[in-house]
Amino acid sequence: MKRVLALLFILSIGPVFSENIIIAVVNNTVITNNSIESLLLGSNSKDHKVDIVNQRINVILQVEKAKELLIEASLNDVNLALVEIAKSNNISLEELQAYPEFLSLKEEVSEKISILNLQRYITEDVTITGNNANNICSKEATSTIKQIKIAQIIISKVEDPNDQDTAIKGFLKKLSKHISKGASFEGFAKLHSQHSSYSNGGITDWIEVDNPTVVMLDLLKDNEVSKIYLTDFGFAIGIKLDERFVSSNLKQCTEKLIYLKAEKFYANWVNGLREQAFIKIYHDAL
Repeated sequence: MKRVLALLFILSIGPVFSENIIIAVVNNTVITNNSIESLLLGSNSKDHKVDIVNQRINVILQVEKAKELLIEASLNDVNLALVEIAKSNNISLEELQAYPEFLSLKEEVSEKISILNLQRYITEDVTITGNNANNICSKEATSTIKQIKIAQIIISKVEDPNDQDTAIKGFLKKLSKHISKGASFEGFAKLHSQHSSYSNGGITDWIEVDNPTVVMLDLLKDNEVSKIYLTDFGFAIGIKLDERFVSSNLKQCTEKLIYLKAEKFYANWVNGLREQAFIKIYHDAL
């Protein structure tokens, strides 16, 4: 009887295994028909099916790389995302967990977070120069905003056992007096500033004139040293170096250009992952 039952069991699961065939191999990972069946059902041609398989291959390669770089989705990140998904669907987390495909959903969320972390990591240094942004975005100008460039000396700590704020302000006042009498602001910034900008004389990037502190700096005359002001890094004094007017859409346009550049850079990088990987697609199985 046991042999008969075993035979019946084998016969009953045989068709299941035959349907869940391997359609691709990526390094040490296999892609089966069942794993992407829902996606393949919507395909209307073999080329479309191949595209779906290639998309899945890219996902696997990116998740593998995220794990290698130790930036894959954490359990906490996944759980927070699942809570947000439950809220957006007006159900409780428990109700979402009772969903028949919950484990697949959880895996998909984990993959997407891992890939997002990887994208940020790979494209974090992608930039576009100000001149390029101005040239490309000038046609989108609707109005102008004012920006200024300044140099700052920022002090966050001095060797004084008493009141740090008072001691720092006193030190900056001394520097200000020397600069007003002809001392080099750039030289003092390189010597005394405790901000990373010290190396280039305290010179900043272009700053939009959009808050009281920047307005105060904008009103400075040539070579005039500002009053002491507070920054995120400590107390500071500054001088105004230059000013310009740019399109009000420049920031949004620049961000769009950076996004497009990063998108292209990342796509090429993923193609590089494919070139280094072992990939085999069984076209006859599609």
